[in-house]
Amino acid sequence: MKSVCVFCGSNFGSDTAYAKAAHETGAAIAEAGLTLVYGGAKVGLMGAVADGALEAGGRVVGVLPEALQEKELAHEGLSELHVVSSMHERKAMMADHSDAFIALPGGAGTLEELFEIWTWGQLGLHQKPCGFLNTNGFYDQLLGFLDHQRDEGFVKPAMRDMLKVADTPRDLITAFRAYEAPTVAKWIRKNET
Repeated sequence: MKSVCVFCGSNFGSDTAYAKAAHETGAAIAEAGLTLVYGGAKVGLMGAVADGALEAGGRVVGVLPEALQEKELAHEGLSELHVVSSMHERKAMMADHSDAFIALPGGAGTLEELFEIWTWGQLGLHQKPCGFLNTNGFYDQLLGFLDHQRDEGFVKPAMRDMLKVADTPRDLITAFRAYEAPTVAKWIRKNET
């Protein structure tokens, strides 16, 4: 593992703990000798995670769509900034440049990004770990629903277990280093759970 992608909100949220966790995540990635890959913006948790990594002496790669660069949202202090034509191209480049994926608190975009990566893993398109930094229980209700999907037979237990969860970025990085992708097929056959 050489790089970690972080998906997170472009806002700070209502609790100052989220910005603190984002900053700590960036610092933990840098201190672990890993490159941070993220969405390239200077706003919200995105800016905080980048600042945390940069302040800890880390390498930070941003991937930003042209439309957001035109709104002057690009972080000016990055090690490397890729400006791409679309959100689809952004996600593909972030995936290509990353060996693991963390979702910090965020909105619909954060969930969509992590769920796409998780789905690709279930389909065997990659064997990279992904998970949630569950700051102050932010993801508790979502994790409960994912367990419900498993319990109702829509997600195999091994596929549900692919998503790692931790309260600290260091614990999540440790879980990622120990990660082994499941070897079971994604699809559930008749009379199988």
